[in-house]
Amino acid sequence: MLAASLIMAAPLNALACTQVYVGSDLTANGSTYVGRAEDWKPRYVKGFGIQERMENKVFRSFENGDTVEGFEYTLPGTSYRYTYLRDLPSEWDAEDDEAASRVYSEAGINEKGVAVSGTLTLDYNERAKAADPNVATGIGEYNMGDYVLSVADNARDGVRKLGKIIDEHGSFDQNMVIIADANETWLFSQVSGHQWFAIKMASDVVSVNPNIGRLQYKVNLDDENACIHSENLVKLAQEHGFLVKYEDDTPNIFASYGLEDPGSAQWTRYVQGHAYFGDVLKEGTDYTVSANGEVSSVANPQLTFKPSGDKIDTFKALRALCARGEQTPNLNANLNAYLYAIGNNRTTEAHLFEIRKGQPQDIAIVQWQALSRCEFSVYFPIYSALLTEVPEEYFPAWNTIDSAHMGDDDSVTEAMKDEPGKILDYVFMDINTLAYNNRGTVAEGARAYLDAVQRSIIAQHNVVDGIMKNTAPEKRSALANRLFDEATEALYAKAKGLLNEIRAYINAGDFSQKFKASDLGEDGMLRTPLNYAGHFVEPSFTMQPASANYKLGDAAQPLMAHAVVLEGVEGADSTVRYQWYEVGAAENTGERAANNNDRAIAGSMSAMLPIDTSMAGTRSYYVVATSATGLTAVSETATVTVSEKEAIETPNPEKEPGVTPKKKVVDEKKPGNMSHKTMPNKAKTMLPKTGDFVAGAVSIVAALGVVAAGSGVVMNRRKKR
Repeated sequence: MLAASLIMAAPLNALACTQVYVGSDLTANGSTYVGRAEDWKPRYVKGFGIQERMENKVFRSFENGDTVEGFEYTLPGTSYRYTYLRDLPSEWDAEDDEAASRVYSEAGINEKGVAVSGTLTLDYNERAKAADPNVATGIGEYNMGDYVLSVADNARDGVRKLGKIIDEHGSFDQNMVIIADANETWLFSQVSGHQWFAIKMASDVVSVNPNIGRLQYKVNLDDENACIHSENLVKLAQEHGFLVKYEDDTPNIFASYGLEDPGSAQWTRYVQGHAYFGDVLKEGTDYTVSANGEVSSVANPQLTFKPSGDKIDTFKALRALCARGEQTPNLNANLNAYLYAIGNNRTTEAHLFEIRKGQPQDIAIVQWQALSRCEFSVYFPIYSALLTEVPEEYFPAWNTIDSAHMGDDDSVTEAMKDEPGKILDYVFMDINTLAYNNRGTVAEGARAYLDAVQRSIIAQHNVVDGIMKNTAPEKRSALANRLFDEATEALYAKAKGLLNEIRAYINAGDFSQKFKASDLGEDGMLRTPLNYAGHFVEPSFTMQPASANYKLGDAAQPLMAHAVVLEGVEGADSTVRYQWYEVGAAENTGERAANNNDRAIAGSMSAMLPIDTSMAGTRSYYVVATSATGLTAVSETATVTVSEKEAIETPNPEKEPGVTPKKKVVDEKKPGNMSHKTMPNKAKTMLPKTGDFVAGAVSIVAALGVVAAGSGVVMNRRKKR
C-alpha cells in the first residue's frame, strides 16, 4: 500500500511550512502573489474570523510551555480590525486566558490594507546561538501576526514596529514573516535572539522557501529602500567570528546566521519548488540525493530565482503550495514514499495574497484562502481589509469550534463519519484524508473536479472584482461581506457534494473503476455551474427587439432578443429566462407587470415573440430577461404598427369616354340574387400560420446574423469576456 508507506516514511526532520513569492513582472495579470502553506498535523482545524478593534490590547504567549511567564505586551491605544486564521485555544491550554487565547493568527489583512503571512519557521547556527540566544519571554510565532496586524499602517511601518518589539523584548525563536501592502512586500526574518533583518522583494523574481534559514540574498544593508535591519546585525556576527561575506565584501547575512544543513525534507521541497516554476535543477551538479531519493544537499541555495516558461496565472500560483514534485520523476512524492513534498498531508491551511498595484488600499490585496490541506482543497477569494462579518455556520468562532473531528493521525475511519455541522474546514479535511489515502482510486478524480471548481471561481472573481472596483468606497464593505457569503455557500455545496460521492464510492467497495465526480463533464467543466458572480451580475442584451411596420394580414417575423450573463461561467447564457410584455395593455386583462400597467403575455417565455397582424393598430412590446439567480434586465421597447392595406382602384367602363354602357336588367325578386352586396376579402382576414414565420425565426436566432429590414431584430456586438 503506497499510502501506508507514505505515512510510515514521513521524515521526522520536517519543520513544516513552505513560503512562496511571485513577482508582478512574471504574472499574467501583473499581480504579485505571496503566501505560505502551514504544516502541523494531518487533521487540524483552524478558525477563520475577524478580530475587532480593542482598547489597550494585551498580547500574551504560552509558547514556551509556561502559562505564568511568557511574552507579554500591552498596546496603548486602539488596535486595528483584521482577519485571522487561528489555532484553537484548547490546543495550547489557553481557553481560560482571553489574551493568550488569540493564538497563532497566521494570515490576515487589517483595515489599513496591510497583509501578514506568518510564520515560516527558520533556524540559526550554533555560533549565532552562542552569541545571541533566543529569549524565553521574547515574541514568537504565537503573537507575531496578531501584533503586526493590530498596529501596522503600511508594510514598512509594520517592519519597523515589529523590529522595535524584538529590540525591546527579544525573539522566542527564528521565523520569517511576510508583511505587504499595495506597494511593497517585505520578508522579515528573526535571525537570532535580538537581531532581525527585512528585505523588500523585487518584482522580477520567484522565491520558494521551505524552512531554510540560509537561502542567500545579496543586498545593500545601507539602502533602506531595499533593507531594514537591527542596529547590531553585522556587528554581532563580526565580533563573534561568524560573519560570512560575498567576494565583494558584502555581508552574507543568511549564510552568517543560518544553519548549514536544515535537513533533507527542506532541501527536497526546495528543489521541488524550483521545478514547479520551470527552474529544474540538475542532480549531481546542483544537488545530491541520498540512497532513498531524498535531496541531501544543495550547492548554491538562493532565496530568489528566475522561472522559465509562460507568464504565471492565478491558477498556477495558487497550486504552487500543493506541488508534490510531479514535474520531475526523481522528485515525485506520488512515486517515492520517502519524499516529503510541499503539498503534504500535514498542511492545516494555505493562503496566497494577490497584490494589485494602483488599487485603493482597501481592495488592493485579495486573500486567496484554502482550508485544510491544499492538495485537495480550493482557494476562495476574500476582500479581507473590508470584511466585517462571516457566516458562523461555516466559520464558527475560533474558540467555539467542536474539535472532536480532528486527530493527530490521518484517520480514514473518522473521515467517513459525518462532520459536525457545516464547518467548511472539516469538509475539505475529510476530502483530503479520503483522497490522500486512496491515491490510486480517488485522488485523480477528486483533483480533476476540484480543479474545475477552482477555475470557475477564478473566472467569476475576475468579474466581481470589476464590480468591486466600480463600487463607491462607503458601499464596498457591505459588498465584500455579500461576496464572501455567496462564495462560501457555493463552495460548500460543491465540496459537500464531492465528499458525499467519495464516501459512497468507498462504501460501495468496487474499485474496478476510478472515482469520478458526477458533476464533472467529459470536457472537464462543471455540469452544474457554480453560482458566485451570478448573484451580482445582471443579464445584458446583445440583441434588442426592433420596431417594425406591417400591412394587415402580412406574414410578420417575430420580435427577437438575446441576453447574456457575463459572469465568467461557460453556459450561463442558457439559464436565462424570458417574459414578454405588451405596454399599457393590462387594464383590460388584469394581468400587470411588476411596476406598471403592462401585460405579461401568456406563453411568451422564449427569446421570440410572434406578431399578430390580423388587426390594425399600434402596439409596443419589451422583454424581461432573468438570470438563474433572479437578477433581471429589461430590453428596449419595440413598436409594431399594423396598418390597413391601400385600396386598389379597378377600371370602370362606365366612365370611359365614348362608350355607352348597356343597362343591366336585374330581377330583384329572383331568389339568391345578392349582386348588390359586397363579399368579404378572404385573404385579408386569414391569420398567417405560425409555421410560416417561426421556422425562419429559429434559424435566425441560431445563426445570430443580421436580419433583413422589417424582421424586427437589432444586433449588438457582444463584448468579449
